[in-house]
Amino acid sequence: MPKTWIIAPVEANPVEVFDRVWRFDLSNNVISIGWNELGNVSSSERENLIETVAKKYPNNSPRSQAHIVNTFWNFYHEIEVGDVVLARRGRKTLVGVGDVTAKAQYTPGRNEAVDHANFLEVAWRSSPRDKQFGSIVFPMQTISQTTEEAARRLTEVDKVAVELAIQEDDQIDPQAFFLEKYLEDFIVDNFQSIFKGTLKVYEESEEFEGQQFTTDVGSIDILAIEKSSGDFVVIELKKGRHSDRVVGQTLRYMGWVKENLCKDGQGVRGLIITRDADKRLTYALSMTSGVEVRHYKIDFELRDPSKI
Repeated sequence: MPKTWIIAPVEANPVEVFDRVWRFDLSNNVISIGWNELGNVSSSERENLIETVAKKYPNNSPRSQAHIVNTFWNFYHEIEVGDVVLARRGRKTLVGVGDVTAKAQYTPGRNEAVDHANFLEVAWRSSPRDKQFGSIVFPMQTISQTTEEAARRLTEVDKVAVELAIQEDDQIDPQAFFLEKYLEDFIVDNFQSIFKGTLKVYEESEEFEGQQFTTDVGSIDILAIEKSSGDFVVIELKKGRHSDRVVGQTLRYMGWVKENLCKDGQGVRGLIITRDADKRLTYALSMTSGVEVRHYKIDFELRDPSKI
């Protein structure tokens, strides 16, 4: 059965670079990846690939090195002819959908617009193109596999975020989820003013930024750093979920951050953001330390322009 892959042709910024690369991809029915310093690793065994990446990028974090290894392993060994590719711009735009027509090849110098040497042949479909979503729907990795059902949603209506969430939790409140999904973007866009400069969104690299931070136990809504202490802050929006579920997720993410990211005495705490007071949430948090709750308020007013 064909697999479905999400691939970023190149980093979303600078915009002009992305546009040049994507125009080349469309007109030549290809998609490519970089890291040319690795040379030709198309036939490397996984252990050899791990060693090569560590040698070429010794200053990269283990997480970043693993990302590069997984990217190349998928590109040359997992993607097959007949698989489907969803090309993304950043994490909110689907720029194209295509079908893999040949195995990936190492062909340096093929595209003068970008220093890429690893190419996959893809027959791009005429639609959909440039489909924008109101919230983050794509993972951070350069290459990631998704399901056929998730791909279908991504190419259809812009209800993907709430539909995927409902699939994970059939007791979720869709209205609350949809509202707070957009609130998440608002918080990130206005992070400095909301937290009055005390926190900053965590940013490890272009591939690993703090909003919808991918872990192997789920995606953290917002991962931040407390400026004064350097401690991590896991921020979760309740999004219509039951209190037990959001508390459990927050604690699980905190445990993952402590195990995988904290170093040199760094701590980690949690912050749950919800619209209304919730006794269940209050009781649950009274029995654990390191997790706080904050309520948000939305002011909406219609005014008669003739009376302004």
